[in-house]
Amino acid sequence: MEENKLQCSSVVDGNFEEVPRETVIQFKPPLYRQRYQFVKNLVEQHEPKKVADLGCGDTSLLRLLKVNPCIELLVGVDINEDKLRWRGDTLAPFMGDFLKPRDLNLTITLYHGSVVERDSRLLGFDLITCIELIEHLDSGDLARFPEVVFGYLSPSMIVISTPNSEFNPLFPSVTLRDSDHKFEWTRMEFQTWALYVANRYDYSVEFTGVGEPPAGAENVGYCTQIGIFRKNGGKAMESCVSEQHDQHVYKAVFTTSYPSLQQERFFKLVLVNEVSQQVESLRVSHLPRQKKQDGEWGDKPKDSKAPGPCFGPVFTEIEKAKIENSPKPFCVGDKFFVPLQRLLAYPKLNRLCANEEMMRSVIADSIPLSSDGSAVVADLRDYFDEQF
Repeated sequence: MEENKLQCSSVVDGNFEEVPRETVIQFKPPLYRQRYQFVKNLVEQHEPKKVADLGCGDTSLLRLLKVNPCIELLVGVDINEDKLRWRGDTLAPFMGDFLKPRDLNLTITLYHGSVVERDSRLLGFDLITCIELIEHLDSGDLARFPEVVFGYLSPSMIVISTPNSEFNPLFPSVTLRDSDHKFEWTRMEFQTWALYVANRYDYSVEFTGVGEPPAGAENVGYCTQIGIFRKNGGKAMESCVSEQHDQHVYKAVFTTSYPSLQQERFFKLVLVNEVSQQVESLRVSHLPRQKKQDGEWGDKPKDSKAPGPCFGPVFTEIEKAKIENSPKPFCVGDKFFVPLQRLLAYPKLNRLCANEEMMRSVIADSIPLSSDGSAVVADLRDYFDEQF
């Protein structure tokens, strides 16, 4: 955070003199980014699968969270339908997401609706965030807010951020930070409300914030105050009342799904590609040894070009031992055989496939296999090898 001094000119005894007038506090990174990064860090720490952002606005937080590999369902709710429609496409998968699919499925949905309405599609979430939201609620909606979010939705964790009004005197000419704010609380006011809500709905709460005050003003606290609420018992409690499970009052305005290894077609695409690359790497590495055994290099001039070393991933000692102890590639005539057990010893492929049978069943119609199906078969030499 840094401070910039705004100066104006005044006339003193006929001379112009610059005098400091107001101080504008600037945060680095900007305050909104600090709030979003706080949530992102929390997600990385607790790894929730289902996350909803109430009052998601321009969906900036959703775009930041969608890259987290643990999240499988990401939901945004906002009262501004036009904004949701306008920003929805920024949440759709890019070409790179298809080239490198996620491990887990991810669905992102945007709903138009009020945060004080009950919608059963938001039941059972691991985390619900309300970033700079409650100060926009009038007294009636603020009274209903805990009943809906804490009582009805009852997620495992809730994060609520709101302005700390004790910080406002550090800004020039600020009463409320936004014309749409209905109130801004002191730390005592926020903590009193939060503790009451937590106690009523069986949550614990801890307080923190982002946006540190400048030196000498530490007593005002963070610019943005944050409450982290955790459900006692740890798990989200879905309602047992059957009729509550069909309360679909929100209007879905955007939804998208990301490619993942849980989807058969993308899993096959990735596995076939990884197997092909590994077999080619082994074939190219094996070729110089084969040529030496065949005496092909003995008659060539010393400046003749031969295939250079293959640079691949760096393995740990345990991984190296596992690879070395697996069945080695071999040649029969002009055919190169790589046992599936050898391929499964490589970390990337081992992570993708549980066993040899699984690998064989997925790649059988895309990659040539030996007659007994125990190895991948490739031509020992191809056109490019003959150019050396």
